[in-house]
Amino acid sequence: MSAIAPPSKRRRGRNPLPGFGLSLGLGMAWLGVVVLLPLLALAVRAAGLGVDGWLRAIRDQRVQEALELSFGAAFAAAVLASLVGALVAWVIVRYRFPGRRLLDALVDLPFALPTAVAGIALTAIYAPNGWVGKLLAAFDIKIAYAVPGIVLALVFIGLPFAVRTLQPVLETLGREPEEAAASLGASRFTAFRRVIVPELLPAWLTGFSLAFARGLGEYGSVIFIAGNLPYKTEIAPLLITIRLEEYDYNGAVAIAALLLVASFLCLLVINLIPLLFQRGGRNG
Repeated sequence: MSAIAPPSKRRRGRNPLPGFGLSLGLGMAWLGVVVLLPLLALAVRAAGLGVDGWLRAIRDQRVQEALELSFGAAFAAAVLASLVGALVAWVIVRYRFPGRRLLDALVDLPFALPTAVAGIALTAIYAPNGWVGKLLAAFDIKIAYAVPGIVLALVFIGLPFAVRTLQPVLETLGREPEEAAASLGASRFTAFRRVIVPELLPAWLTGFSLAFARGLGEYGSVIFIAGNLPYKTEIAPLLITIRLEEYDYNGAVAIAALLLVASFLCLLVINLIPLLFQRGGRNG
């Protein structure tokens, strides 16, 4: 007669999530086919270039100018999106006013709007004959077909990341920490600097990293407002397309691999930020 396992052991060996193995297998298979397989193919093709071939493609002056523009514009746009996003998130969470829900819904508009439509709309507004561009042209300020237009387009698509990463933290934080600091004699600025900012910093850095990674590979909203002038307003994603049209597959793979590594590092930093702050909090 076989022994019957105690109820405690039976409960311990039972998986609390029915179908976990099947769900995990299907999810990983789908992720592998859709995401990992194309990235693996790109990595293998880039590795096949060798160090010399990869450096030869990257050292091209046109490629370097495009990479410098893409990285610089993505960084500047991520900084601006993080600052503006923090202000928008603060207003949405802390204040009640007519149109608040509409403003909250508009934050997600860049997610739903096709990027090409956004690029066309921004170009129509900020072109020299556009509504705003016509006014700025009188002061010799050029937005469209220049670097400021590229940064503006990247801020447009990066702003939702900054707002949506900060908004839940502000909602969870509430007003109690500020009220406690005020009861201890702290000024509003001191309470903001010593209480609010440390709580928001991990989410702020996460939003910044997401906006930077998104802007680094952005294509649709930029090509219309950039003007795409080689050595001036030509971004790296556009140059990848140009290299493919020229049948320069090695050059396209080299640029794409560099952008892939940069984006992966950004996502890695995003996942490490909470761990770093938790470790810092324990050490403190």
